Amino acid sequence: MQKVPVLKPVVNFVKHNMATIIAFFVMSLGLAIKSPAFLNVDNMVNVLRQVSINAILAIGITYTLITIGVDLSIGSTVAMSGVLAVAMSSSLGVNVWVAILCGILLGAIAGFFNGFVISRTGMPPFIVTLATQLSIRGIAYVITGGKPITSTDNVLNYIGNGYLFNIPVPVIIMAVVAAVAAVILNKTKFGRHMYATGGNKEAAIYSGINVKNVQLSVYVICGILAAISGIILAARLYSGQPTVGVGYEGDAVAATVVGGTSFSGGVGTIGGVMLGSLVIGVLNNGMNLLKIPYYYQLVVKGLVILLAVYIDTAKKKKS
Repeated sequence: MQKVPVLKPVVNFVKHNMATIIAFFVMSLGLAIKSPAFLNVDNMVNVLRQVSINAILAIGITYTLITIGVDLSIGSTVAMSGVLAVAMSSSLGVNVWVAILCGILLGAIAGFFNGFVISRTGMPPFIVTLATQLSIRGIAYVITGGKPITSTDNVLNYIGNGYLFNIPVPVIIMAVVAAVAAVILNKTKFGRHMYATGGNKEAAIYSGINVKNVQLSVYVICGILAAISGIILAARLYSGQPTVGVGYEGDAVAATVVGGTSFSGGVGTIGGVMLGSLVIGVLNNGMNLLKIPYYYQLVVKGLVILLAVYIDTAKKKKS
């Protein structure tokens, strides 16, 4: 039996993402020339920390997009789960790991609600998650009384600011999440069912796949990943803030589509998502280093999303 070359997956990845890889290196080279601080070690570490949060969110968004959905409530879930973990561990004196699990559980509940409504009623994911975006943000304000809560737990704060083997803890968490997500997507029956649901929903139903449960599970996973990101962010900021996470869904969607995930469903890889997250992270960092005003940054990121969707649409028409 002929063995599959070890480098074949790498070659395929580079081949399918060549344009994005070239754009990334050109952008990095330009930033290095314009701002010497870009290649500074501290700045690179900062970029990786920022990328870790967005990448975890983008993985959840990728799961929803593969099944022809989307979750616009993840930014609010980031705030809600983060403030709950901080409130329980610092204000109520609950064991920090219990507090973290409760924060993740709350994210799972939010995802379950989104998935249940979308899969059982047929309502558009855009509308459902836009509505829950507001409600979940409101819960974050209820938990905190509208005020930030300082995190005094050293274990929790370590998750956002600590190092393990000289690697930032958030980066390690991101790597673990990405590895698990890739295995689920590529090596399990559930992953195949996700692709089938997004590729051709009617065919998936006729082949015996419980499409409703696949959709429900995808949103639960997305909620859990948003909660993990929220806890990391709260730890990094040393506080639970109900105002954080606004616009995070935009960066996550941008990273996802730049990484090659299709809005038409059935297409997406974790490797592509990680590449897209790195592109968006470097873009954000570069614009900050160049002191580009925030409102111009929004214009640029909006155009990036539009361009990525246009390229995806063009590929679909060509195929």
